[in-house]
Amino acid sequence: MQELKAKTPEDVWYSYYKCGKCGEEIVDMKQLHHVAEKYRTLKKYNVKLSKWGLSLGLRIPKELVKRYGLKDEEEVAIIPEEKGIRIVAA
Repeated sequence: MQELKAKTPEDVWYSYYKCGKCGEEIVDMKQLHHVAEKYRTLKKYNVKLSKWGLSLGLRIPKELVKRYGLKDEEEVAIIPEEKGIRIVAA
């Protein structure tokens, strides 16, 4: 078994083990509890959509603007995903 590291889409790092023969991956229960705790501490932001012409606008909270270094008039990419959308700096 080889110990590897990975991260969730929300940047929560964890370790897991992978079998070199069959490829099976195993996560230790301590790791699962660690990841679950990190998810509980992630802050969820609820924002209102506003009509802007024929489109809808979304305000990004100041804390997220600061954390990700977003600037006024900066372009971002909106990526459709199965369960929602992802907004990333372009």
